[in-house]
Amino acid sequence: MIYNNEFWAALDSLVEQSEIIIDRPKGTVHPKYPNLLYKVDYGYLKGTSSMDGNEIDVWRGSNSVAYIDAIICTVDLTKRDSEIKILIGCNEEEKEKVYQTHNSSKDMKGIMIRR
Repeated sequence: MIYNNEFWAALDSLVEQSEIIIDRPKGTVHPKYPNLLYKVDYGYLKGTSSMDGNEIDVWRGSNSVAYIDAIICTVDLTKRDSEIKILIGCNEEEKEKVYQTHNSSKDMKGIMIRR
């Protein structure tokens, strides 16, 4: 894999310039899929846009420093789309929980790209 510092710098800039909105706190369930429990805070970057027409999704971990640790690239066969999810301030345990969340059904799969 080719590492691209400019890619990560662009993500850093996007996150720094955006307000992080946590609309699905850790411990809550997905509004459409009650079997999906959020084990890490989940939200979005206000004022951004993603492939699904909504804002760019983020997972916000417990580290106090808002460092972008990784991204998850997903394919959703139900929605027939793909997206990236930005992991911010996630420790290793949280990264594993996020990864498992995006690979817990037959219709959604994800890969993690670490910084």
